This record gives sequence, structure tokens and C-alpha cells, in this order.
Amino acid sequence: MRTEDVLAAIATGLWRWDNASGIVTLDAEAARLLGLPAEPARLTEAAVRSRFHPVDWNEIDGVVNLAVAEGTLAEARLRIMDEHGRVIRTVRSRSKPLIEGDDYQLVGTLQEVAEPQPGTAARTPVTGDWRRSREAFLLDAGRALAEARSTAEVLRVAASLSMPGFSPDGLAVFGVAGDRLTIIGHHGHNAGDEGPFSSMSLDTDYPAAEVARTGRALYLPTPEEYQRRFPVTWPLARQFGRRSWAYLPLIVAGRTMGAWMAAFKHPVAFTPDERSVLTTVARMLAQALARAGVAESERELSLGLQRTMMPVLGPGIPGLHVAARYVPTGGGLQVGGDWYDMIPLPGGTSRAGGGGRIALVIGDVQGHDVRAAGLMGQLRIALRAYASEGHRPDAVLSRASRFLYGITNGDGGGHGAEENGGPRFATCLYLEIDPVTGVVDIARAGHPDPAVRMTDGTVLLRPTAGGLPLGIDPDTDYPTTRFTLEPGETLMMCTDGLLETGGHDLDSGWERVRTLLEGHDGDSLEGLADRLVEAVHGPGSHHTTGPLADRREDDIALLLLSRQGGAVRQAPRRTMMTVAQAEPERIATARQHLRQLLHDWTDDDQIDSAVLMVSEMVTNVLIHTDGDALLVAEVTCDDEARRLRVEVADTSDELPHKRQPGEMASSGRGLVLMEMLAHAWGVDPRGEGKSIWFELNEPPSGKGCCA
Repeated sequence: MRTEDVLAAIATGLWRWDNASGIVTLDAEAARLLGLPAEPARLTEAAVRSRFHPVDWNEIDGVVNLAVAEGTLAEARLRIMDEHGRVIRTVRSRSKPLIEGDDYQLVGTLQEVAEPQPGTAARTPVTGDWRRSREAFLLDAGRALAEARSTAEVLRVAASLSMPGFSPDGLAVFGVAGDRLTIIGHHGHNAGDEGPFSSMSLDTDYPAAEVARTGRALYLPTPEEYQRRFPVTWPLARQFGRRSWAYLPLIVAGRTMGAWMAAFKHPVAFTPDERSVLTTVARMLAQALARAGVAESERELSLGLQRTMMPVLGPGIPGLHVAARYVPTGGGLQVGGDWYDMIPLPGGTSRAGGGGRIALVIGDVQGHDVRAAGLMGQLRIALRAYASEGHRPDAVLSRASRFLYGITNGDGGGHGAEENGGPRFATCLYLEIDPVTGVVDIARAGHPDPAVRMTDGTVLLRPTAGGLPLGIDPDTDYPTTRFTLEPGETLMMCTDGLLETGGHDLDSGWERVRTLLEGHDGDSLEGLADRLVEAVHGPGSHHTTGPLADRREDDIALLLLSRQGGAVRQAPRRTMMTVAQAEPERIATARQHLRQLLHDWTDDDQIDSAVLMVSEMVTNVLIHTDGDALLVAEVTCDDEARRLRVEVADTSDELPHKRQPGEMASSGRGLVLMEMLAHAWGVDPRGEGKSIWFELNEPPSGKGCCA
């Protein structure tokens, strides 16, 4: 017996659909199933398409495209229509795409199937390859629910789920609180509709209450079934005009935490496949709600803990404006080791007889856990105590380092380092400022340098001497750097989270922050703090990610200090730094800071000359003396023109002298270079040492006096 005869005997036809030519080839049985004469036929795609229900044709198109992409079978159920648009039968199609370059042919079978019983599935016919659509839906739903970070986000995702073939139009999520059933959220209802269901006893004759009590799902395919089983609450449900309902328990770790209702305006028979989808969604929804609840509890706990540890800056200080921000990391309990503080210092008045001096401190304890937060709290209290005793900045940090070393290395209370969780360190920046004079004394323990925004908008890192992070070596010294914050200038101190968040390293992160500081209008310090945090931690930061592959998210602590005082004058630009004998690498930093100071200087050749002379002057100090080099660079205005003056001082009494170095000489060119490149230069003896200086005048086309 021929294969065609066997297939015809079981009401199965063969067809071939050539996508390139648009020709569909049918054997006799396939033609009959499509309502055509029972004989082999070659038809156009349009002629065959006219025999399928339009909805089914649209659905099979997606199924075929998926099968072509995956190289799998395309399965679908299709309603066949006659010339008058009446459905005459339903067929099942199974076909295999044969890929030929950019085109393909579908080769498969058509087989008549029984009509579905009334009320099965949904308003639309059985979709093509329903099982594959269901699996794709569940994957998408699982991913979306897993990414939801709050209860509100979970409810939004649940409301947007479109289930394959039988999407509900009404949803409600119920939670159990003691012996009461409450509504957590709903969709597809008007505001106020949840009133009768917002808080009811678990003993109520209501489907969600029964599901919460028993932990078993309830399916009500018809209004009659709902009324028969729950006559007391049926009048409340009847007003919404739904035809079918599913109530499923939300179970996590064996505990029923609530119930989920899916309501339909069309009849649903709740076949095993449909129940399987609903059950799976309910499980994912329960897990998502549980995760969101834990995350919200952790956020509330951590933010409450952080609020108790973070100081309130209190009333304004005459002559100073202070703004501060703290942003926890997005992971875990969101409790980290970053902190800031403002400490009134003893003595009552400043050295100039005005308002009281204050100390500002910012730091970062190693780690992002509860222990880091605890150590931060202890260290903050210790720093406050040492500062309140009247110690200078270097002594405050030295004592704080010994304190942290003791409590993390087993010297406090007899506990060992392992029992304490192992050694920890902390970076810290501590400064004291006199509000009247603006004199700042600052000590640094492994922390990023502060930055100063000058009155003309120029932003420079303020180099400061420093030592190791706190807690590493109990005998570390922390030298103090002194400078003056002029009226109208703003000092910024931050932890490395502000710089490195968003995939940046310290260098690229500093350039990003520097741009924001330069663009500040100088009016609102609080507004500047908000913009700095928003730019590196808000949605906009994701469009300006840094060069690193990972985002290296971290806590952020930020302190801004602005000095006020009468009319703000255009103060000279000035940078000052010490290059120690043990830190020759800071010569590169000196060159970089000089370029930043001259960022708008019009003559690039003069900038290169200034950098070259500074490098020679500082290098000579380190090579020919036993002391450190103190670099002071200043841009001033004179007769509507700008002048750069650079001084390098040291403690040696030996004055340099001009030489004529030979071609192979490795030194002796410093003074020769200054004579060639500088407009003026000199060597001035001092009480303890000497100062070598040079001056450069900007060309007349420059910015002009303090522009």
C-alpha cells in the first residue's frame, strides 16, 4: 500500500510551502482538509491563506518564524473556513522548515482534529505550538519577577503578564497579617473597589481566605460555581462582571503568605496545562514578593541604622556653609563604613577672636557589612573624643589609628584578631578651620586629597601630606598641611565611592567630578551636593560609565565647605604642595597641578616651559639637598594682564650658581633653562634655606585680569 493511501486512511494530508516562490503544494487529502476538491493541487499563498481563520494565520506566522530560527518543528491548530467565512473544521499542522540560503520550505502534514469543547482555553482559538509559547512566557515572567526590587515593582510586573491564550483582566494579591486577610495590591479594578476586601477575617466565606487557610488552589470556571460554593461573598464578586476565577496560594518555605487571584471576563475551563501555568506563576510571584519584603525590611533597617550613626550638621556656622550627603551601596543590608562628621572644637573662639573653630572629618572603614558599620561608629566616637580634648589634627589621627589597630588586632578586651573578624583599616581626612581667617589645618590617612573650587571657577586638587590608613601601623605619623580657604572658595571632601562609582577609576572619576564643580554657579551648596550625587549615582550615571569593566559600586560620603564673608573678591589662583625626599613620584603630581592651574592660559608653549622649569627646580632640591621641596604656584593680575609666579623653597643654605654644562653633563641646566624661558627669575635667601622663583607673563591676547 502506498504511503499516500495510508495517510489518507487516517485523514492526514501532505503539504509543501515554498517561501521563495509563494507556492503551496497539496496532496489530495490535504486539499480536501482545506475545503478544496480532493485532488492534488498547486496554489498560491494567498489562495491557501484565504482558507485559514485570520487570527490563526497571524499566530502561525510567529510559530513558523520561531521554528525557522531554532530549526525545530512548527506545530499549530488552524480553523479552516469555507467561501462564506464559516468554520468547517479544525486541523493540526506539523511541519519542518528546510533552510535553503535565505529562504526555506515548509514540509509537513495536515490532520483533522476534534473541535474543542465550549469553554476550554480562551476567547481566541488554541494557539500554535502552545507549549512553546507557554515556556517562553514563563521564562520572561521569571526574569521580570526576579529583577523586581520592591513590592510595588513585583505588582507592576504581575499586572503586565500576558499569559499565552488566557490572559486575566483582573488581578489581586492578598497577604496574611495575623488572622486577617489584606490586599497588598490589585490591577484591573477602579480605585476604592478593594474596600470590602481590604481587611477580612481568615474565617470569611471568601475564596482567597479559604486558599490562605488551606494552602490549596481554587478554580471557579463559571459564575454558577462561584455562587454555589461562596454564596455569602458572591454579591461582592458579581459586580465586576467576570466569568472565571483562579485563586492560588502564595507559598514560601512551606508557609502560606497570602493568595493570588486571577479573574477572567471570558470562560476558562482551567485545563491541566492552564493550571500548570497559573501554579508556576503563583510560585514565582510568591518568591518575588518574599524577596522584595526582605529587601525592603533590610533597607528600612539599614537606613535607620545609618541615620542614627550619621550626624546632624546642626545650625549654620557664621562665615561658613556646610553641606553633606551619604548614599549607601545598593547591595546587602546597605550598611557600609563611610561616614562624615562635624565637631565643634574647644576654646570657644577662633585665633582671630571670632566664632568658634570647627573640625570636619570624612572617612571609609574597609568593608561593606555590619561589622564595618560598627567599627565606623566606634571610630567616629573616638575621633570626636580626641578632637574634643584639643589635640591637633596629626595627634587626632595618630590616636585614632592606635585605637582602630587595638580593637581589630586583639588589643582591646582580651579578644584575638580572628575572634574580632580580622584586622580592618580605614581611610580618613581630618581638618580644622578657623571661620574668621579661613586657615585650614588638614591631616590625611590614606584618603583621597580634597579639592578646592576657586572664586573664578578653577578647580584644583589640594595636595596634602599624609600617612598610612588608620589601623595598619599604630606608630604612623600624620603630618599636617596648612592653607587658607579664601572667601567664595568651596572645599570638597569625599570618599572614593563618589569617584569610582559607575565603572570609573580615581583619575577618570575625578575628571567627571571636576567638570561638575567647574559648572557650579557658586550659589547653592545644597544644590551642588545634589548634582554631584545625582551625576554619579542617579540614572544619568549609566550613560557615562567609566573605563572599567565592572562598576565597582561603593558607598558615597560627601562634604562641601564654602567660606563666606562680605564681598567675595577675585582671589589669586594658588596651589601649594610639598615634595618629600621619600616621595619623588610627587614630582609628576606637581607637574599635573601646574597644568590644572593654567587650564585656561592661552600660550601652550609657556605652559610647557613652566612645567619643565618646575620639574627641574624640584628635582634639583631632591638631588642636591637633604630636605623637602615646598612648591607654591600663583596666578595674579597686574595692569590688566596675568602673571604666573612659581617658587620652590628648601632648607639648604647653599645657593645655586649658573654653570656651562657640557653635552654629556647630567645636571647644571636648571638656571640656564630659567634664563632662557622665564621673563624673570631669581634666588632669594631665607632665614632657614632659600627660595628659587620664576615668573611668566601671559601674552596680551590672554584672559586679562582675573577674567
